[in-house]
Amino acid sequence: MKILLLDKNHPLITEQLSGKGFLLEEDFTSTYDEVLKKIATYDGIIIRSRIPIDKNFIEHAKNLKFIARVGAGMENIDVEFAKSSGIKLISSPEGNRDSVAEHVLGMLLILMNRLFIAFTEVKNGIWKREENRGDELLGKTFGIIGYGNMGKAVAKRLSGFGVKVIFYDIIPDLSDEFGTQVSLETLQKEADILSLHLPITPETHYIIDEDFISKMAKDFYFVNTARGKNVKTSDLVKAIRSGKIKGAALDVLEYEKSSFENIESENEDLEYLLQSEKAILTPHIGGWTIQSKEKLAQVIVDKFLSDFSQS
Repeated sequence: MKILLLDKNHPLITEQLSGKGFLLEEDFTSTYDEVLKKIATYDGIIIRSRIPIDKNFIEHAKNLKFIARVGAGMENIDVEFAKSSGIKLISSPEGNRDSVAEHVLGMLLILMNRLFIAFTEVKNGIWKREENRGDELLGKTFGIIGYGNMGKAVAKRLSGFGVKVIFYDIIPDLSDEFGTQVSLETLQKEADILSLHLPITPETHYIIDEDFISKMAKDFYFVNTARGKNVKTSDLVKAIRSGKIKGAALDVLEYEKSSFENIESENEDLEYLLQSEKAILTPHIGGWTIQSKEKLAQVIVDKFLSDFSQS
């Protein structure tokens, strides 16, 4: 079986699969059109987000038996067409769930306790105590939308913080020892903090907009480590300005390129977030730790080997 690697990943993928007799080739620079010219000769591809695997790509990939996405989201793949073409899809959300969960807690603690602001002030010789009073997690209700690998990992991390964890998910009967499933209306009524853990789909695009925010009964903190386009940024900024959103911790932005490697545009809303003391932004690194790089790759290898074996 001949496999094309289109993105750089942990070397264990190449080492372990080559050791099992698979032929792996790397191409981290060719454009979409350049890959199209040769993709028919490969049985499988391993990707992150650099190149979109759309219907046109799949139609050119005559021998493709699998697509492995090192990560959680599959939005850069035409999933339905791939499935209808008999192509096996593999992803590895288990690999970076712990990394995402820790990032959520890290950003939230920095935001609620004004740690970065206070640190910056002290570095500049400013010593303010009253102005930098923090806000405790203890006793608050933490709302999660999306209770898959990431949402569950966040709930688990919160178990020692003395918070009540509730979540909404379209799949029923997911309550466990770390979180209680509720209706969306109940979550909007009770949550002091809201954290998103959703894929991007037509249904979840701009799920957080002015209408959603207006239905939140309390002023709340907001965390997004899912996808930037889950949130309508202009409405988010309005809510921060008004005080409805007490603070926002954003690891993803609406303005990211599809490859997540940079921001496509700059505008007044982004500039506000960059300058506001009520917002913390990181460059889509929630699932990007030393450990997760290895775990993401190992999950892909393990799943692949469970489905395919060299004859």
